[in-house]
Amino acid sequence: MGDYTIQISTKLIDQLARDDEKVKRKFRKPKPKKVTPLQEETQDNGRELPSEPKGSPAPGWPLPPPMYLPVTPAPPPPPPAIQEVEAIRAVLAESENVLEKLQKEEAGVRQELSKRAKELHDKEFKLPYQNPVPCTDERAGCLECYKSNVEDPLKCAEAVKRFKACVRMARQSGHVKADQ
Repeated sequence: MGDYTIQISTKLIDQLARDDEKVKRKFRKPKPKKVTPLQEETQDNGRELPSEPKGSPAPGWPLPPPMYLPVTPAPPPPPPAIQEVEAIRAVLAESENVLEKLQKEEAGVRQELSKRAKELHDKEFKLPYQNPVPCTDERAGCLECYKSNVEDPLKCAEAVKRFKACVRMARQSGHVKADQ
């Protein structure tokens, strides 16, 4: 007889040492049987359908072969709800409610903060009370007189006297500085 050599791998030794692990085999899926036209034509009641129609087809047009469509199974029912998933959904809904409350509270606080910041800004940067410039009407009247009487400015003496008197009164009352 012939000489043969056998090689044993460490994987094989490990598998033989552990009896609890079974060798996994890959199985082929059986191919579905093809339906032949003769099997399809016979029905459950035992009657056979005629293979050809009784009337003859139109001349020149061949009769199309019968078409067989596969039957699709109904979709599987949805898996039953797991308690853990329901608990997670409940926690998620509660978290969303808390988030909404926090967003409303944040909007209120933000509005109050902006209101207080505006008040503080208005107080801080408010222009101080400015004294109105005295004698503006008299000054405007004097300037208007000079513009209208360019050739004879002496006609504006009365307007100048009124302006001078107003300025003297304003200085005495303390409204105008002395160097103006």
